[in-house]
Amino acid sequence: MDTDVKEVVKEFWSRRAEEFDTEPDHVLHSPGQHRSWLELLGRFAQRVPSRILDVGCGTGFLAFLYAEMGHEVTGIDLSPEMIETAQRKAHRQGIRAAFRVGDAECIKDRDQSFDLVVARHLLWTLPDPNRAVREWLRVLRPKGRLLLIEGYWGAGDLSDEYGQIHTHLPFYEGALGEKVAAFLRTCGVEDVRTEPLTAPELWHEPPEYPRYLVAGRRA
Repeated sequence: MDTDVKEVVKEFWSRRAEEFDTEPDHVLHSPGQHRSWLELLGRFAQRVPSRILDVGCGTGFLAFLYAEMGHEVTGIDLSPEMIETAQRKAHRQGIRAAFRVGDAECIKDRDQSFDLVVARHLLWTLPDPNRAVREWLRVLRPKGRLLLIEGYWGAGDLSDEYGQIHTHLPFYEGALGEKVAAFLRTCGVEDVRTEPLTAPELWHEPPEYPRYLVAGRRA
């Protein structure tokens, strides 16, 4: 069943790749917002260059920012169209980052390949988040860091596609930060902590739902 669910997820986002960056919070709108995200993300990759994996990278929001800081960044996404969009943007903007089609629950990289694994609004799309976190820990070096940008938006209206599969997605509605933190601890993530992302300079418009980060380490 997971394979069928993933096909629906892939097709849903592939059809939206071309317009994805027209959504207000999928891109940066001002130098101040840009600077605020650089400062926030830089706290989790202080050694330059670090090897960073952006799972479910979409059109490259996190990957581009980390590449701008001088890190060696790889972005993977289930949607070929999202990857093609990220590659075009990187070429147009002169950003050095590698993008490839990949499954967040089954990563092709070797063990201990990365210093930091990051994801933004990804958990809700995963049919097996436990397997995904195990994979993220596997590709992290010892004491490597994990950073998730997430939120809790509730049920809302279901698209035709997600109406078929939402019961197979454990985090479909998002979750409050402490729930995600508790989940990560059960997966073996250490030193887990949450932080609200309420600073107005991070967002083009005031958030309509709770947004936060969850960070931790591999043992």
